[in-house]
Amino acid sequence: MTTTISAYAATSATSPLTKTTIERRDVGPHDVAFDIKFAGICHSDIHTVKSEWGPANYPVVPGHEIAGVVTAVGSEVTKYKVGDHVGVGCFVDSCRECDNCHAGLQQYCTGKGGNIGTYNATGRDGTPTYGGYSTAIVVDENYVLRIPDSIPLDKAAPLLCAGITLYSPLRHWNAGPGKKVAIVGLGGLGHVGVKLAVAMGAEVTVLSQSLKKMEDGLRLGAHHYYATNDPETFRTLAGSFDLIINTVSANLNMGAYLNLLRADGTLVELGAPEKPLEVPVFPLIGMRRTLAGSLIGGIPETQEMLDFCAEHDVTPEIEVIEASYVNEAYERVIASDVRYRFVIDTATI
Repeated sequence: MTTTISAYAATSATSPLTKTTIERRDVGPHDVAFDIKFAGICHSDIHTVKSEWGPANYPVVPGHEIAGVVTAVGSEVTKYKVGDHVGVGCFVDSCRECDNCHAGLQQYCTGKGGNIGTYNATGRDGTPTYGGYSTAIVVDENYVLRIPDSIPLDKAAPLLCAGITLYSPLRHWNAGPGKKVAIVGLGGLGHVGVKLAVAMGAEVTVLSQSLKKMEDGLRLGAHHYYATNDPETFRTLAGSFDLIINTVSANLNMGAYLNLLRADGTLVELGAPEKPLEVPVFPLIGMRRTLAGSLIGGIPETQEMLDFCAEHDVTPEIEVIEASYVNEAYERVIASDVRYRFVIDTATI
């Protein structure tokens, strides 16, 4: 048995998202069913529906920043009850058997096929996964997150991707008191990174193409703000940072950015540019610097992030939209015309 619900889907790489219906499985012994209240729009959604990261499996119902309220739980579920505020991020299952899954690093699952994406993937039962641009979802309890009551559901949604994408590298590379952290780009990811790094106690600098968002950056808590289109920035800040987190999917001048690091500093790539990065070796070896990457976070760390955000009152800046506006929202995301995350009110689907 299945349940038919409403959703917005893309049927090809060039067609707009349109209203449709999809099937959700019945609640199994270990499943949690919940009504989706809000779904964030991530740039990954756009890349996927446009088949920019490889051919998509249409129809695609995007959305992996999902927040809602539990409506039913399976007979074996112990973690959640009806009425709980919960969320789902970028994956809904993993192999559960590899070393990374056992370590709570499900985002790096090495089992066959890796983790199972919240959308545009195939579930354990062989059926397609459909994401959060819909009215309800059913997920195994081990891949559901508890949203603290103090975080409004509309603001909680983007934390399930944007939040954990920044929290994980900040924690892994020990952002905190006495550390100088630079965030490259003040967009959907970067603005959350600024708030998190400040809450962790680091001295935070925004590196943005221009100074047009400087007032925002300082309001969000950044201590410094520099324009990367000014060559003087790279002379002034040479050797300054313990950690640089790049949130933009552009082919930066890697040598220039690596030279902003102190000895033993790390530059972490979060953005995924279409063309390979060109990395000069001397800025790396000269100061024992590190170039690294990071991908979202595992279930335990994502829960830790949500609890941290509740404790420190860290929430994203959002613009709530009706579902019928989703195609216009996509165009605005592509044009960097959003401050700073669109969130769909799924009651409007």
